[in-house]
Amino acid sequence: MADDEPPERAADDERADGNEASDGSDPVAVGVELLSKLEDPELSVAEAVDRIETVTTHPTTTRKILDEAEKRGVIERENGIVTTTGGGYVSFQSEVVTKEGEFSCRRCGANISTGHFIKLDAGEHGAFGPECIRKVTGRD
Repeated sequence: MADDEPPERAADDERADGNEASDGSDPVAVGVELLSKLEDPELSVAEAVDRIETVTTHPTTTRKILDEAEKRGVIERENGIVTTTGGGYVSFQSEVVTKEGEFSCRRCGANISTGHFIKLDAGEHGAFGPECIRKVTGRD
């Protein structure tokens, strides 16, 4: 069972599945920072998990991200609602970069030629298409 595996084995499985931050950085740190920059003051847990799934689809890592974000005071969880406490946001002028190439959107899986990447302190996160970058950051 996955919960019985040593932590390094679970991390290896996550990397093998491609479910980590796009630049190989710590998915928990990226996920927590992403949650700290959500513009939505309140989301359902399912909506928060939708954002986190752009970092990882590994259930244990998703749980770690939510737990760590709550521990750090980035979010509060109650009755299936996630309330953001940081008041942060992603600046499209300084924190989103575009790159040309062949990418798959980390949110919807579409093939894209222009990838939008979020520059976070924990690492670069993306690529996203133009609609998905807005959804992930809470602009839509």
